Amino acid sequence: MPNSTGRLVVAITGASGAPYAVKFLQEAAKLYREVYVMVTEQALQVIGVETGRGVSSDKLTCEALLGENFPSIKFADRRNFFTPPASGSYRHDGMVIVPCSMGTASRIAAGTSDDLITRAADVCLKERRRLILVPRETPLNLIHLRNMVTLAEAGATILPAAPAFYHNPKSIDDLVDFVVARILQQLDAPHSLVAEWQVAKQ
Repeated sequence: MPNSTGRLVVAITGASGAPYAVKFLQEAAKLYREVYVMVTEQALQVIGVETGRGVSSDKLTCEALLGENFPSIKFADRRNFFTPPASGSYRHDGMVIVPCSMGTASRIAAGTSDDLITRAADVCLKERRRLILVPRETPLNLIHLRNMVTLAEAGATILPAAPAFYHNPKSIDDLVDFVVARILQQLDAPHSLVAEWQVAKQ
């Protein structure tokens, strides 16, 4: 990763798509020396439903969320603005919100920094740093679409959790890996989750 600070900011919000968040964090923890992670209460509920992991706000640990410990991961209270990602002086390689709820997207689009997640996202936009939003919602209404246009115009990358099938996936894990690989690619981070299109055939 050229010119990397070795730091990353990640948020998990209450949309469907918890397996994407878990897999992405497992990969990011191996690549970055410092990963600040914020998780909403709604996200914890979704994680329980979609992964079977019993994670609560008072027991939020790497072991509980990811199944193993990663020294690089630091959990941040999203109500605490006295945390590095709240300031533009904290340099990092970008922020990923995976999955990103439509409520979170709308607050960022409106500039409503009502918690550390939306504040950290606002910092990315004002500092011209990468901000990658991974929405998982369908169908999209006009408000959703307009908010995403606003975010894209402000500099964010909208990366829907839309796995492809041209790599002949054999499992749900393969579908999850495809989306996680696309996120890592947007960060210019190396991965071996999915082969580059047609490269192996040349």
